[in-house]
Amino acid sequence: MSEQHTYRVIVRGTWDGLTEAARTRLLAEAADHGLTSMRFTEEGALSYESSPLKHFSMRYVLVSDAADGEEMAGALAEERAETTLRELGYGFAGLRSTVTDLDTMKINFKPASRR
Repeated sequence: MSEQHTYRVIVRGTWDGLTEAARTRLLAEAADHGLTSMRFTEEGALSYESSPLKHFSMRYVLVSDAADGEEMAGALAEERAETTLRELGYGFAGLRSTVTDLDTMKINFKPASRR
């Protein structure tokens, strides 16, 4: 069995070609997708600002084979984002992802004397 790693992926994009109905729904739900919605989930957590209604991000937690690496984790998250946004009827463009491998991430602990 291959080694599994946990990845946190932020997929960013720009709203593009939104219908009037989609724009209205995004603006009505904006309070639910602000700073408090910025968490990493398997399903992806959508966050954006209503003014201006221009950019968005989706945050994912993915578990994948370590051999596939960060590039695959980013591709999987972008694919999930595309599927979700299309299902919601939201137009988008320019998806790009930032990936963090939690299993290789270095954590700098402060000595007890510096706390």
